[in-house]
Amino acid sequence: MTTDDGIISKPSPYPVSETLDRLQAVLGAKGITVFARIDHSGEAAKAGMKMPPTQLLIFGNPTGGTPVMLAAPKAAIDLPLKALAWEDNQGKTWLSYQDPEYFRTRFNLTSEVVTPLAGIGNLIGQALA
Repeated sequence: MTTDDGIISKPSPYPVSETLDRLQAVLGAKGITVFARIDHSGEAAKAGMKMPPTQLLIFGNPTGGTPVMLAAPKAAIDLPLKALAWEDNQGKTWLSYQDPEYFRTRFNLTSEVVTPLAGIGNLIGQALA
């Protein structure tokens, strides 16, 4: 499902941690660097708060991101790319990421510049298969 805030969320048949493990494996197989994995719910627990499982993966490739940042330097605020695995109130896991079309529109980029980022949907699909 795509929402009006430019985020695409797809259901995952796997728990949050496994969802990101699978995405990380897909990224690694494609030579895409994983810069960080942030366990929001784990950090919340350390602070004495409870939240459903929520983890963020930050990843990218300079050959895809650099042309975007050269064309629109402020786009660096949204790069590297991110994927958020989270559990809703019904216990269902979702994998969310920024819609590349929204990214193109937000920063007034050409389709050619954004093309390398558009592959994120395929990578997400592989991880959820």
